[in-house]
Amino acid sequence: RMKKRNRLWIFLVIRTIANSLIIGGVIFAFLSFWPFVQQEIWYWWNNAFNTNQQNSLDQKQIKTEAKEELPPLKSKPKSEDFGIVIEKMGVNAPVLANVNPSNYSEYIAALAKGVAHAKGTAFPGSTKAENNNVFLFAHSAINAIQAQRYNSVFYLLRKLEKGDRVTTFYKGKRYDYIVREKRVVQAQDIKYLTEPSKKPILTLQTCDPPGSSLRRLIITADLVQ
Repeated sequence: RMKKRNRLWIFLVIRTIANSLIIGGVIFAFLSFWPFVQQEIWYWWNNAFNTNQQNSLDQKQIKTEAKEELPPLKSKPKSEDFGIVIEKMGVNAPVLANVNPSNYSEYIAALAKGVAHAKGTAFPGSTKAENNNVFLFAHSAINAIQAQRYNSVFYLLRKLEKGDRVTTFYKGKRYDYIVREKRVVQAQDIKYLTEPSKKPILTLQTCDPPGSSLRRLIITADLVQ
């Protein structure tokens, strides 16, 4: 009888530990992916019920709009000194200027506060410089620990399509860019950062897939002049 009791207790202890590990794993997985799932739900909700108007434009509309006022934003930008707003994605974040993209500690510190502007690239509204490419990048972690430490505002960057609007602010002025191209490139392909552009463009970069460092998602957008 004593042996049976001991075996029963051992069985109960082992089963309790096993169940605790399983439950703990499920909770950890839920917390890890919740920030990503939360934004996906937000995006689905806004699209399903049309609560977030998507400012997608064709080329004729862009030319017409150039002579008119830019459409109003639904929320006040977090920074008019240097900020970015993408209403389709729910992005509204400050931008930290002149961040060295090759200095890990520097850009990680910047991404804890907002979107990073690559050092040596143009500022919003630039049209007559030797390089008019405004290069902005942000983190896209998919777990709760990284999402709290880093500003993962570009989770949904892949949702942008040709014709979507990206609004930037610099020194109190607003500059809108219209998405022209979206592509996924290898991590070592840095021409989108290093090659100058005579044309006034905005380049947005994040990791692809979100949370990995395998590839880079590049969004190119043209300035509405």
